[in-house]
Amino acid sequence: MSKKLTKRSEDYSKWYNELVVKAGLAENSGIRGMMVIKPYGYAIWEKMQAQLDKMFKETGHENAYFPLLIPKSYFSKEAKHVDGFAKEAAVVTHYRLRTTADGKGIEVDPAAKLEEELIIRPTSETIIWDTYKRWIQSYRDLPILVNQWANVMRWEMRTRLFLRTAEFLWQEGHTAHATREEAVQEAQQMINIYGEFAENFMAMPVIKGVKSETERFAGAEDTYTIEALMQDGKALQSGTSHFLGQNFAKAFDVKFLSKEGKLEYVWATSWGVSTRLMGALIMTHSDDNGLVLPPKLAPIQVVIIPIYRKTEQLKEISDKVNEIVKKLKDKGISVKYDDSDNYKPGWKFNEYELKGVPVRLAIGPRDLENGTVEVARRDTLSKKTVAMENVDEYIEQLLQDIQSNLFKKAADFRDTHITKADNFEEFKDILENKGGFIAAHWDGSAETEEKIKELTKATIRCIPLNNTQEDGVDMLTGKPSKQRVLFAKAY
Repeated sequence: MSKKLTKRSEDYSKWYNELVVKAGLAENSGIRGMMVIKPYGYAIWEKMQAQLDKMFKETGHENAYFPLLIPKSYFSKEAKHVDGFAKEAAVVTHYRLRTTADGKGIEVDPAAKLEEELIIRPTSETIIWDTYKRWIQSYRDLPILVNQWANVMRWEMRTRLFLRTAEFLWQEGHTAHATREEAVQEAQQMINIYGEFAENFMAMPVIKGVKSETERFAGAEDTYTIEALMQDGKALQSGTSHFLGQNFAKAFDVKFLSKEGKLEYVWATSWGVSTRLMGALIMTHSDDNGLVLPPKLAPIQVVIIPIYRKTEQLKEISDKVNEIVKKLKDKGISVKYDDSDNYKPGWKFNEYELKGVPVRLAIGPRDLENGTVEVARRDTLSKKTVAMENVDEYIEQLLQDIQSNLFKKAADFRDTHITKADNFEEFKDILENKGGFIAAHWDGSAETEEKIKELTKATIRCIPLNNTQEDGVDMLTGKPSKQRVLFAKAY
């Protein structure tokens, strides 16, 4: 398979799809809309998962696991929730197969029809709140701060690896609180954690905000979001946190005895990120040569490639490399020494460039003589010859520099692609010719929001949390508006 990628400027979608496959991150499976995450892609997800899990536990959350299958009747208890997921629900109707009469095939056994159909979880609010009813009796049982790492299924019609698949991996937090204030504070805390993770580990700048009523999670009173901007000017919702009010507590009759001796409904939140973050990571940083990974999430932070002709030379190089490897590992840096002889150094250079390894070292006989090593950084594609002595300290600092540089580059791009529009013609021109986020006035009505989406395919990504009040008029209807909101075309 050729390693060469379609250029982003020629066909961004094709470039993305090729990169995911050629970099060995994932591939389509034999089932429409479902992917196989390959070891290298899964290693990145594991690093994401480990860091997020640490951040959740530092804020008092615990992990649990809930059933994959949910009785259909549970969904009907929260009308808005079921309506939000009905079109994507996969339904289990039977529990057994049997051999066909001719003995040559397999069919569903009609006698094994379930008394109640089961939904493969698209999200777990309903099964979890049925469980919480058994866990909660008194204010002493609150708060419940639970997270689940799981897979979910949403029967998407148009799929793309990592960004939108019928089955995907995620975490979903579900918390229960005694007061509204506690629940709102929890929802806000979690969107801040997602923002911190995106910026400090993914090197991906995000805008934190709240969704419009139309764009809220089904069954939520408020949805907080982090919105990122990809290199093609489209937005990507990268994490959401929902204040659910008492909707699910009322639907499942989850009450607690308060300190004052009154029976009250519990207040709730839910929040989650998914393997969609893999797509965000790819599209935020990568280039025409392949993947570009921030060091904090790279499975291999440093790769070392020997350049030699004779076996004796390889042994001498390996002796020195082993010293370097030990020093790097002692600093907590993940390193791979690729001394395999099945490919030439040039092929290896291209392969690790495609895979986005942040730093590449090349060492040959002349380097041993001179006490030097060639250091190449993936983010700038630049090379530098440095002294072999204390190269571990040089690389430790270089990895920090690469992490910072990737964030700055992405933030500069994002900041130059936030544009104000004061009328609809200006809005359409920016949307088609520049892209990015458009800050425009909106009259607050769902009808106007839907009309703009119908005419342009742009949606309100969020109302930024740090928004300032500004009198103006809606760009489409001319009705009064008190603030600008962010519009964009989105994935």
